[in-house]
Amino acid sequence: MAKVVVDVMPKRAILDPQGRAVAGALGRLGFAGVSDVRQGKRFELEVEGELTEERLAELRRAAETLLANTVIEDFTVRVEPATAQA
Repeated sequence: MAKVVVDVMPKRAILDPQGRAVAGALGRLGFAGVSDVRQGKRFELEVEGELTEERLAELRRAAETLLANTVIEDFTVRVEPATAQA
C-alpha cells in the first residue's frame, strides 16, 4: 500500500489571514526571527494496489477537483517512501 501526500497552500498573491495571525502570535510568545507564515492543508491518501503513473495522474485530478481550490490555492502531490512497520 502506498501513501500519497497532497499539500495545499494559498497562492502567494492571496492574503493568508490565518498565517498572519500565527506569525503575530509567534512573535508575542517570544519566538523571534519568523518573518512570514503560510498556513495550508495536508492530505494523506492510502492507495491500494500498484501506484502506476496513470493512478498518480488520477490522484492529481482528484486533488485539483476536490482537495484544492485552484483559483486561490496551489497543490503538490508526492509519494511518501514506505516506512518499516513495527
